[in-house]
Amino acid sequence: MDHLQQKKKWKKRSRKAMGIRRRLRAASDRPRLSVHRSAKNITVQLIDDLGGSTLASAGTLDKSMANLVAGKSKTEAAQIVGVAIAERVIAAGVTEVSFDRSWHRYHGRVKALADSAREAGLKF
Repeated sequence: MDHLQQKKKWKKRSRKAMGIRRRLRAASDRPRLSVHRSAKNITVQLIDDLGGSTLASAGTLDKSMANLVAGKSKTEAAQIVGVAIAERVIAAGVTEVSFDRSWHRYHGRVKALADSAREAGLKF
């Protein structure tokens, strides 16, 4: 893949992510649960767009999560992160959030994270 094709791909991804984010902001005043997925790790943040601050976060790279996700598959690690973010969000006093999957499809690790967060008490 040459440089121009790569640039075009990232431009499409960023436009898609911003479109999803724009619709989430317009549709509700709830905080946004934003997911970032890489090839090996997954990270989630609860972002208050009105105040411009991060209220809670969790991910596979957190020191507190390292021993929990060691030796697990990527999907199992995403489920553990989903439960952890739900606990932290509820401790912050929030029960309803908007789920921002960015440009990622809603299946696999992203779906596993969302399902486990719902089971732990979050409402999307």
